[in-house]
Formats: sequence, structure tokens, C-alpha cells
Amino acid sequence: MKLVGERRAIAAIILAFYFIMYLANALLAGGPLAPALYALAGVYGLAAFSLISGYFWARWYAVGVSLFGVIVGAVGLWQVGFDEQVVFIGGTHLVATMLLWGSAMSQSYDGQTAWRERFHMDDNAVQRLGKAVIRAGVSLPFVLLYALAPKAGATGDAAFDAFGALGNGALLALGGALAVLAVAPYARRAIRA
Repeated sequence: MKLVGERRAIAAIILAFYFIMYLANALLAGGPLAPALYALAGVYGLAAFSLISGYFWARWYAVGVSLFGVIVGAVGLWQVGFDEQVVFIGGTHLVATMLLWGSAMSQSYDGQTAWRERFHMDDNAVQRLGKAVIRAGVSLPFVLLYALAPKAGATGDAAFDAFGALGNGALLALGGALAVLAVAPYARRAIRA
């Protein structure tokens, strides 16, 4: 099954739908869950944007984010039972995952030779990088939910609040450092030119 452009468009529509859904829930519902919903909107927005833009890592990241939704759907079915919303969430993420899978789809993204030559990567290194990006796409929403969702047994103690703020600051610093590392090769090339 080829239809690479159509498969990419449907997967991007699914991811953009969840971006809009989480963003609308954060804006309308607000409250203590708003930071976690904004973070999930950012995760899905990045997946849809990168998939549409055609970055070489976009397919891997979008597959990871879609697998996150499949996991959420499977756990929801196990805990809640058969529910239409849970089936919809798991099913749409499974469709997005299956649409992005395959060698024909990889030719548009990670199968390009230009970025492999630029970063001096062989096939083994590309496979390892792909697995790492997929794992990051799966685990990033879980980490953000754990860090930003309100805790059930919150004590309201000032020391715990300070440690929570310190932890959130550390996560933001880590994200900033990763962004700098991702941009560094491009900045170095721009300085040389």
C-alpha cells in the first residue's frame, strides 16, 4: 500500500485534531489541569507540525506519540471497560500509527540520504536513532503528565511546593538544553557560512 501523501495527510489530521482538542480543553476548562493539557497540546502540535513540514525525525516522533495514545486506549479499556470515547482515542491513534508505518513512508522522512550524509550516520546508527526518537515520543507525554498534573494527595506545604517548582524548573532547563543541542549543528553551519 503506497499512497504516501494520503497516509501522511490523514495521520497529520488525527494529530492536529488532538492538538486542538487538548488546547481547547486547556483554554475552556482551565483549573489545575490546564498546564498538563497545554503540555499535551504542545506534544501533539509538534507531532502534526513536524509531520507536515517533513523533518527527517517527524515520522518517528509521530509514531511514538501515536503509540502513547494506543497505550492510553488499551489501559482505558482495561480499567474502564468498553467505552466509546476510549475506543475512539485508542482507535484513532492506532490508525495514525499504522498509516505512518512502512518503508514507503520512511522514504519521505528518515529514508532521505541528505541528512544521513550531513550527520555521518550509517544504517545502524539511523536505526538506533529512530528507536530512541520513538521511545521519546511515547514517554514524553507520560513525563509531562506526571510532572504537571495536580497530585491527589497534595499537602499544600510550602516546602513541597518549592520542591515541585524546582522540579518543574529542572524539567524546563532540560528541555531548553535539548533544544539548544538540536539547534547547535544548524547554528554552527550558519556561523561558518
